[in-house]
Amino acid sequence: MSTLYVLGGRQNRGVFKNSEEWNLYESALVLGIDTATGAVSKCFEYQTPPETKASKDASVLFKSGTLVGDKLYLCTSTEVLVLQLPDFRVLNYVSLPCFNDLHHVTPARDGTLLAAVTGLDMVVRLTPEGELLEEWNVLGDEPPWVRFSRAVDYRKIESTKPHQSHPNFVFELDGQVWVTRMVQRDAVCLTDRRRKVDISVEGPHDGLVRFGKVYFTLVDGHVLTATSDNLRVEQLIDLKTIDNPNSLLGWCRGILPLTPSRCWVGFTRVRQTRFHENILWVRRVWKAGMLVEPSHVSLYDLATRERLQRVNVESAGMNAVFSILGSTLLPGAEE
Repeated sequence: MSTLYVLGGRQNRGVFKNSEEWNLYESALVLGIDTATGAVSKCFEYQTPPETKASKDASVLFKSGTLVGDKLYLCTSTEVLVLQLPDFRVLNYVSLPCFNDLHHVTPARDGTLLAAVTGLDMVVRLTPEGELLEEWNVLGDEPPWVRFSRAVDYRKIESTKPHQSHPNFVFELDGQVWVTRMVQRDAVCLTDRRRKVDISVEGPHDGLVRFGKVYFTLVDGHVLTATSDNLRVEQLIDLKTIDNPNSLLGWCRGILPLTPSRCWVGFTRVRQTRFHENILWVRRVWKAGMLVEPSHVSLYDLATRERLQRVNVESAGMNAVFSILGSTLLPGAEE
């Protein structure tokens, strides 16, 4: 693979260091990385229009997205965009009143879009034109609007935290819709509630199906794989044991498997936050004298337990990493 696309955002240097995420980021970014040279370039920068922001100071950044062919699917907290590559031309745009703290968007096999509406603890299915088709409460079989109101424009509400589930990432497996749940530390099937993957070690972020496996990132720096046929947990790897054990790698979000064992993984620099329940993992691993690593992406070989490459993205203005995307696999690799 020669080019990676990294999704995230640039931090506003004028805010206080203890500002919350919903006021922290000033611009959504897509970076391109030439993996042969390590060179990083800005491909696309974006600002949410005022009518779909909670306030003038509301954060703007890209959360997790999806690349299919030459179409790049992106989401901010309140919007879904589809871009045409390689010129990053906007093909489609959707913003709905129920969009609050979106964390992921992906096209489904039937041509609809699936989005994790993290702020409402929901997953929704919509048409590319923005018609809502299905809504799921990720906490169970209760109707999705028990805790929230359809009459409210949630784009104008900065945060609904603390979330009861915090769904992060949507994926399809055997025609069923799945989502990772941060609080419950699992991945659940929304269309067949009997099925789930119990992750338990730490809160998951990504759940990416490839090579007959589901690759999960855990926010504390683990990568967990489960077989896609019987959902058996196959491997749990602590990336902190591969990197410098005296470094705090950061929030682990974004994974791109190139082969069954080689994966790019993203990390975001750890910062202070009011919601201390979300950083308990930092307290567990923190030791005096630890180096806090900048936001970066690294290529690992999970079989040999080696880090093969590392790229600092802060040098190109990106402070938060959410997705690593690429359309070409290594020679001999299979989907």
